[in-house]
Amino acid sequence: MEEFKKNYKQLIDESLVTKNKEQFLKKCDEFTEEVIKKDILPEDVVDLHKTYIASLNLKTSQILDTLDVLEEVVKGFGYSYRDYQNLVDKMQFHDKEIDLASRLQQTMLKTDIPQFDSIQIGVISVAAQKVSGDYFNLIDHRDGTMSFAVADVIGKGIPAALAMSMIKFGMDSYGHSQLPSDGLKRLNRVVEKNVNQNMFVTMFYGLYEEMNHLLYCSSAGHEPGYIYRAETETFEEIEVRGRVLGVSQHTRYSQQEIPIYLDDLIIIFTDGVTEARNKKGEFIAKDTVLNLIRKYKHMHPQDIVQILYEAILKIQNTQKRDDMTILVIKRVN
Repeated sequence: MEEFKKNYKQLIDESLVTKNKEQFLKKCDEFTEEVIKKDILPEDVVDLHKTYIASLNLKTSQILDTLDVLEEVVKGFGYSYRDYQNLVDKMQFHDKEIDLASRLQQTMLKTDIPQFDSIQIGVISVAAQKVSGDYFNLIDHRDGTMSFAVADVIGKGIPAALAMSMIKFGMDSYGHSQLPSDGLKRLNRVVEKNVNQNMFVTMFYGLYEEMNHLLYCSSAGHEPGYIYRAETETFEEIEVRGRVLGVSQHTRYSQQEIPIYLDDLIIIFTDGVTEARNKKGEFIAKDTVLNLIRKYKHMHPQDIVQILYEAILKIQNTQKRDDMTILVIKRVN
C-alpha cells in the first residue's frame, strides 16, 4: 500500500508539469493495471487523491490537471468490473447448458431395473459433477436372459454424455440377447466411427442366463469385476480382459463363462470405486471395499450398493471425487 501511495503521488506531481499528455495518460493506464492486480479499492484511490492535493495548496486549474490521473485509474476499475460481469454472464450461461445436459442425460440414459425370480439387482450411479462420465444399462430380453453393462467414458462433460447416449442406443437397438464378445465388437465399431478420436470408453459387458445360472462376460479395458462365492465366503476376480472401445474397429473380444451358485454375488465397479482416495491421499484398499460387501452379503443388493457408496463417501477425500457406479447381482432361491 505504501508503494502504491508513493507511485500515485508521483503521477499527480507529473500531471502538473507534463507536456506530453498522451504519453502521460498511457503511463496512468499502465499504473491502473497494477492497482487492480493489487486489489486496491476505488475509494482508497479517491481518499488518497483528495488528501494529497489538499496538502499541495494547488490552484483550481492545477487541481483539474490532477484529475486526469484519477479519471484514468477509476476508468480502469470500470473496465475491470465489466470484464468481471461478462465472465459472470458466461458462467451463468454455461451452468444453464450443463443443467440442461444433466437433465437430458438423466432422461436419455434412464434404465429400468429388470425383475427376475432367481436374481436380485442393486445399482447406484452418482456423478461427481453435474454430468456423469459413468454409464450402466440393464436389458431384460424376455427370454430368460439379461444383458447388462457398466461403462466409463474417458472424458467428461457434454461430449461424454453424448457418447454414452450413443452406446445406450447401440445396446438397446439389438432387440435380442447376444453374447458379450459380439456386443462389444459391435459397440466398438460405433464408438470408433462416431466418437471423438481422443475419447475412449471402458466397458464391462455381461449376459446372465437364468435357466442355467451362467454368466457370460467380456471386458473392454474396464475395472475387473468380482464373484463372491457364498459357499467358501471368498471373492474371485473375473479374469477376462480386452482393449478399450474406440481404438481400432478390428478389435476382437474374449469371453468368459462363469457358473453362479445360490447366494453368489456378481460385483462390477467403475474406477470411482477402485481409485477412490482417503483424506490422506492414499488409495482406499480393495480389501476394504470387498470386506464391506462380505459384511452385508445377506442383504438385498440395492441395500448393499447404498451402504457401500455411503461408506466410501465418508472416508473419501472430497477434493478427489470421481463418478462412481456400483452394480451387484445376487442369485437367490
